[in-house]
Amino acid sequence: MADAISDGASATFGELLKGYRVRAGVTQQELAEQAGISVRAISDMERGTVKSPQRGTIELLAPPLALAEDELTSLQKSAKRARAPMTVAAPLEFSAFGTLPADIDDLTGRKCDLGMLRALAVEPKNPRRSGRFAVLSGPPGTGKTSLAVRAAHDFADRFPDGQLFLKLRGLAPEAHDPADVLHQMLRSLGVDTQRIPSDLENRVSMGRLLLEDRAVFIVLDDAADEAQVRPLLVGGPRCLTLVTSRQMLVGIEGAQRLSLDVLGHEDALALLAAIVGEERVAGEREAASELVELCGRLPLALRIAGNRLASRPMWPLTHLVGLLRDQGRRLTALTAGDLDVRSVFELSYRQLSPNAGMVFRRLSLVPSAEFSAGAVMALIDAPDEDDAAILLEELADASLLQTCTQNGRYQFHDLLRVFATERLSQDEAPETMAVAESRLVRWLVRTAAAAAAYFQPTDEYTPQPRATPWFADHAGAGRWLAEESPNWLAAAEKRAESGAHQEVLDLARAMHWYAELGGTVDIGELLELAVRSAIAVGSKLDEALHRNYLSRMRSAWQGDRSCAAVELAEQACAAAQAAGDLRVQGWALTYLAVARRDADGPDAFLEPVAEAVRLFEKADYPLGVHLVKFMRAEHAYENGGFEDAAAEFDVCVRYFRQLNGGRRNPPDDINFANLLLHSAQNLAALKAFDEALGRCDEALELFGRHGVTMGKARTLQAIGGFLRQRGELAKAHDRLAEAHALFERAGLPQSQVETLSDMAVLSDELGDPVSARGERERALSLCGRLDSAEAVKLREKLTVR
Repeated sequence: MADAISDGASATFGELLKGYRVRAGVTQQELAEQAGISVRAISDMERGTVKSPQRGTIELLAPPLALAEDELTSLQKSAKRARAPMTVAAPLEFSAFGTLPADIDDLTGRKCDLGMLRALAVEPKNPRRSGRFAVLSGPPGTGKTSLAVRAAHDFADRFPDGQLFLKLRGLAPEAHDPADVLHQMLRSLGVDTQRIPSDLENRVSMGRLLLEDRAVFIVLDDAADEAQVRPLLVGGPRCLTLVTSRQMLVGIEGAQRLSLDVLGHEDALALLAAIVGEERVAGEREAASELVELCGRLPLALRIAGNRLASRPMWPLTHLVGLLRDQGRRLTALTAGDLDVRSVFELSYRQLSPNAGMVFRRLSLVPSAEFSAGAVMALIDAPDEDDAAILLEELADASLLQTCTQNGRYQFHDLLRVFATERLSQDEAPETMAVAESRLVRWLVRTAAAAAAYFQPTDEYTPQPRATPWFADHAGAGRWLAEESPNWLAAAEKRAESGAHQEVLDLARAMHWYAELGGTVDIGELLELAVRSAIAVGSKLDEALHRNYLSRMRSAWQGDRSCAAVELAEQACAAAQAAGDLRVQGWALTYLAVARRDADGPDAFLEPVAEAVRLFEKADYPLGVHLVKFMRAEHAYENGGFEDAAAEFDVCVRYFRQLNGGRRNPPDDINFANLLLHSAQNLAALKAFDEALGRCDEALELFGRHGVTMGKARTLQAIGGFLRQRGELAKAHDRLAEAHALFERAGLPQSQVETLSDMAVLSDELGDPVSARGERERALSLCGRLDSAEAVKLREKLTVR
């Protein structure tokens, strides 16, 4: 120890401290007591675990050690030398501490993801000061680590100074400390253990110095959170750090982000075939297709299923399919050796806060796999939407939920939903589950009824719609109904099963006008449910209403030309007469007239319609009177009675113009816009093109105001036809092109073919055969998607010149 003291210029801090303590004749315990420092701290300093204590700590040691001024200075210089950054001039020698794992041969379906990582791996021409880093997130079992390892192997030539693979064990009970990971990184970079600083800050500095000018691909696998990752982002501008995590790590600024999803169907089949053999999959193609869907196309689940089948070559694929069809046994069946889907999900689930865990479980009660914050509010009886949204975001950040394209909506992966169902039955009492589900179902049914109320036209019988936290106008209500349709339809069935028939009847009554005025949801099942509920409670009035709506749907909306619509309308008439309600009797006669016209011909229409008008007038129901007159005008137009139709249309137009002093609600506007469009077609048949175009412009404004895309498209199509008849060919072509764009957006191939065909004719007339040929070719390609007699006619029209 005397040698160490005498050679203070080269001795380490620990050697000097121990020499001074021995000279003073005190033990570590005594020195600790006199200096006010822990025995552990003194032991760590002498052993070199702590090489560079702070200046204040050193000054506390001076009095009990009786240090002279030059000795204290020597001790402080020794500590400063240990804090000094290390310079490395020679090429790095990588050790086995951060060795890259072996690549897997059958990585499938990640070509696009690898392409995105390849773009990140290209060294920028103007690099920033810090290194490049990316976060690779995704649900458990999507193969994040496998993709990261493949990228590190594939891009090795772009990182000549090596690759590092560091496990962070983010989901372990105790994730690796960043200081320990940096120690491993520095050892992997060839730094001797004795030269590695003891504190985190200096390890970060040394890592940055070593990687400042080198090109290294660093994989930080299975990160817990941002706090664990931030100190590890030490790569220089030529480095790329790829962080894998189930958490999205949204707090990491400047990171490129790539979120893995499940495989596409064909890629999932390819992975299964790579494991069990192409011939086996080809021999049971249908079973293989079902198998990959039952696995949710999740790479881990597919690998487990494939391994089970590969180890049992005598099993047909249908045997495993049979096991997986049972949802209660599915996760148990997806186990092969130490690969287990359930345990992988369990790791993420255990990381959740208690409230987020409860939400995760209870979301399995939602009828479909997609939901919003409103469902969460109902499931946990939360009064504040913000609280529900925070919990959903926690689940999304943990990759246990995925965000949907619609803002504010989320969805389950299939297998995660099965896992949530398991956790719900294990972690919550049956009575608690029943109460939560009841709240959800009631919320769905009542909110759907509130949304449908925005589609009710103005009359004295209909209550005004009310705003909710999820919508406050006609457009918002329509979006909610479309997005939540699988959920509220299933909820209505549950309410009927529980005997809440009046709620079902109220919903179905409200939903009628939604379907009538352009709603995108098929409400046939709801109407059939409502008829059964009406019979169950003995309400002839409701039975008549909903048989009416079913008849209308089958004859007008679904094009049913059989006697089924007539039978429903006749049953509705009988029930309406039994109920004694003139309005319902009038509608029953109206729908009977429509059904009989479709089944028996136009002569069967006029007599029941005239009786319906009489009943509506007797009931003082002007809306019904004019809607039926609108239908009668259409009937006259379709049968060539243009003058009679014009008179009837004009009566209806005057009524809607003055309705509520011109202050119409959205459903009134949509009814009025439809009336204007149909009356314009009749005016065009009378060669009154100016008036027809004026009414179309008015209809176009009303449809546009309320976001009725199909109404706009049909109106533009009609305008194109009228302009062509007036000889304004270029304007006609422009309007048809606008209509085609809307039909294309709505995904209606037959309407696209019709407009393209008319555009081609106009292009020929305008002397533009090149455009005409292109339009016909586009139309013909769309005809292949149609399977109807109309498609044959359209194809013939396009090919005959």
